[in-house]
Amino acid sequence: MSYTVLLVEDNPHIMEINHEALMMEDYEVLQAFDGKQCMEQLRNHHVDLIVLDIMLPDSDGYTLCRKIKQEYGTPILFLSALGENEQIIRALREGGDDYLTKPYDLGVLLAHVEARLRDAGSRNQNIVYENIKLDMVSMSASYHGKDLLLTKKEFSVLYMLATHGMHPLTKEELCQNVWNAPAEMCSNALYTTISRMNRKLEAAGASVSAVFNGTEGYALERI
Repeated sequence: MSYTVLLVEDNPHIMEINHEALMMEDYEVLQAFDGKQCMEQLRNHHVDLIVLDIMLPDSDGYTLCRKIKQEYGTPILFLSALGENEQIIRALREGGDDYLTKPYDLGVLLAHVEARLRDAGSRNQNIVYENIKLDMVSMSASYHGKDLLLTKKEFSVLYMLATHGMHPLTKEELCQNVWNAPAEMCSNALYTTISRMNRKLEAAGASVSAVFNGTEGYALERI
């Protein structure tokens, strides 16, 4: 399984070194040089772990961490030159899962990344997207604690769309992954499932809906 790591770092030199080190370990690596780019990456891609600096050009890592945890629940490893106990304690209390100070050894960074990903996998962590919580154990979804009462197929479609953010999925991709069938055999079922799912999202007051973008396919978009 290939994990995706998002590096949020405004220092180009550090970004390049960490990017190359993670790529050498066969991770998929995304980059963001500020808070805005970080949130854009999260909207457009499924991310398994974020390596987050605190001092960013447009935001501080503490605030960004709170926002990420609220909207996505993604594990966060802080990587910062701020090494005072008070700063580390604050970062962890704001929702950070781990903390590593600069300067650091690349081998230690990779070990922290591996440990965070292993821990997240062992806990079967819930997926959170735009305040929609997907419980991967019970295969149920809720919005602000309200059960959406999705069927298994509706849950599977929502999971596929949520883990791909704003990146559209074609009918072929959804049909193959959810029904294990070609698009020509499940198009009607897909349309019906998404329509029912959207009605349940709307009834719960959710801020997103599955939208068909022509040849590009389906994606979750903000209402």
